[in-house]
Amino acid sequence: MVEILVRKVLNNNSIISEDASKKEVIVMGKGVGFSKKVGDKIDDSKIQKIFVLEGNKKNNQLVKLLEDIPEEYLELSQMIINRASQRLGKDLADSIYLSLTDHLYMAIARYKDGLHLKNKLLFEIENFYPDEYSLGLEALNIIESLFSVKMSEDEAGFIAMHIVVSENGDDIEDFYKSTKLVQNILNIVKFFFKVNYNVESFYYQRFLRHLRFFSLRILSDDKHKKLSLKNDLLPLIKDRYIEAYQCTIKIKDFVYNSFDYVLDDEEVLYLTIHISQVISDIKEEKEGK
Repeated sequence: MVEILVRKVLNNNSIISEDASKKEVIVMGKGVGFSKKVGDKIDDSKIQKIFVLEGNKKNNQLVKLLEDIPEEYLELSQMIINRASQRLGKDLADSIYLSLTDHLYMAIARYKDGLHLKNKLLFEIENFYPDEYSLGLEALNIIESLFSVKMSEDEAGFIAMHIVVSENGDDIEDFYKSTKLVQNILNIVKFFFKVNYNVESFYYQRFLRHLRFFSLRILSDDKHKKLSLKNDLLPLIKDRYIEAYQCTIKIKDFVYNSFDYVLDDEEVLYLTIHISQVISDIKEEKEGK
């Protein structure tokens, strides 16, 4: 492994150095910059994250953030990110180091000034992303212990949003659009069949997972370049699940009118099957089967 030498100390937990190809990098880790001078070697065991700069605007913003924001906020952010990565079993996008740290710094300052923001998507976040929301609640406890600031569940929702966004490589705006789209589709089904969901149901959770990926596909940049897939099973499914298919057509019309996106046969088929299973499950439970 190439020696990591200090080119600039940003704070106790981050420095600027070079990688093997002489590209400028940000090196983060607890104590990597403590009592270090230009030219000093960094202990490899302390390195937690390395960012290649290469003129990337977000990484340049990260440099400024690391220089300007008190270290305790950076440590808080890293603590939450590490816990989220371990709990979810995946690496989060590097952008969360900038977005979450900046958010936490501003949010804690707001709370100290008595300014509390309502999270308009709190219900959806809590129900659509329970693991991330749970991490958000844990983060509130950490914040209270470190900063003596007690935050509301709205803030747990905001923290969960940053985690979800970093999982999918999206941005906050796409998260809002995706979450509202999923809720709109759930409402179409709910009012079409005049039912209430059992959010603990296996079929509901599977439908929800399908809708989350479905919404991201609709909002993706290459949505108009996709091939229109035909499926020979659709006529059979259409006849077997008549009401579920009719509901899917309402969803198809809504998606086209709202996003100029045409559902192909494959998407119609899978939506119809998911809707049929969710509704059958609700009816069976209602009938006590």
